[in-house]
Amino acid sequence: MSASIPMINPQPRAATLHGLRPDTLKTLPESFLRAEPRQTRPLRIAVVGNHLPRQCGIATFTTDLCNALVADSAASELMVVAVNDAQSSYAYPPRVRFEIKAEDPSSYRAAADFLNACNVDLVCLQHEYGIFGGKSGSYVLQILRHLKMPVVSTLHTVLREPDHDQRFIMEEIAALSDRLVVMSKHAARFLQDVFRAPEEKIDLIPHGIPDLPFVDSAEFKQSFLLEGKTVLLTFGLLSSNKGFENVIHALPRILSGHRDVVYVIAGATHPHVRIREGDRYRIELQALAKRLGVEKNVVFFNRFFSPQEMTSLVEAADIYITPYCHEAQAVSGTLAFAMGAGKAVISTPYWHATELLDDGRGVLVPFEDQDAIVSAVVNLLEDGTRLQAMRKLAYFYGRDMVWNRVARSYMQTFEKACAGHIQSVSQGYPVQSIAPHIASLMGNA
Repeated sequence: MSASIPMINPQPRAATLHGLRPDTLKTLPESFLRAEPRQTRPLRIAVVGNHLPRQCGIATFTTDLCNALVADSAASELMVVAVNDAQSSYAYPPRVRFEIKAEDPSSYRAAADFLNACNVDLVCLQHEYGIFGGKSGSYVLQILRHLKMPVVSTLHTVLREPDHDQRFIMEEIAALSDRLVVMSKHAARFLQDVFRAPEEKIDLIPHGIPDLPFVDSAEFKQSFLLEGKTVLLTFGLLSSNKGFENVIHALPRILSGHRDVVYVIAGATHPHVRIREGDRYRIELQALAKRLGVEKNVVFFNRFFSPQEMTSLVEAADIYITPYCHEAQAVSGTLAFAMGAGKAVISTPYWHATELLDDGRGVLVPFEDQDAIVSAVVNLLEDGTRLQAMRKLAYFYGRDMVWNRVARSYMQTFEKACAGHIQSVSQGYPVQSIAPHIASLMGNA
């Protein structure tokens, strides 16, 4: 770690078990409780973030990353500290050893005490502002301030124009983490330019994807009652910034020359959106399709898909579309998934798409431009050679994003974090004074 980044907790301290359930430690493997010398290759890893069956993109990512680390034998033991949203509980798998209540500030300190007591070699934090409690997710700093092991933070959102609190929190995460993982070049640049994170602390590791075969979509259509159809697919949790209405607006003109086309919108409404407004966006999309006379050509799968189901659905698609409305999207797991399956992709030019679809790996269309969507779809459907070439370019590019390779990259980052942490502790860098701002963000909780 660079000497310019202040270290927190340079000396070990005695861990307390504030707020733990009495039976919590009984569920842990004995080796989590043994005191052993630190090493540069972490064997006991804890991941902090959302986890399936909670329904969100971070939960899916955390689950997939953990599965990959275990499958690759990268970690001899791995556990998860899961963040629960308000008034929710989940039937987690055994790897989830501790649960944080998002809006309870005391549970964040309890989680840090728990991890310290378990003699974990390294903590990997999955950060997204919206999953943690407090103003702009400030409660997450209660964990980071009290951990005594190396920390690697995966940053799912890096903003180009953060507000004051968002800027402060991200700068503190950068200071309190030994390594920072981003998934796009845009995010790496913003992290340096906007949040003053040192370049040598940042690792670019792509969003992981399953290792899927390159297949003919026709083989998978029957199970979704899509035989004989040309399938345009969008999937992911629904919210009104996704721009799906622009594809529906484009359908009448697409269908005028390609009557077998169907547009599949797969996924449940985002749980947080459902709390605020119910299924309003889906209802509006259904009404739009009916008004335009294309309701029979728009298929809604209104549920949260398991990874296995989603794989089959993506394989059934002929063209994948992400018509998102805003540029500021640093990463899209659904886009990475579709590319890894070798799909021809049409997308608006949000940050992640401009990187992944460069060099002919997909088609970019302007935001909210229905004419451009019509043209892009029709051109691909009428030029099979170009469509197949695009599929192959996407597929081969995606080989570097498969989960086993991503897991190995994470382990390399973990090893660098451990080595840097040991060196920093021996040098005894000073602790940064951040208490006043922390107190204001957390309401003196």
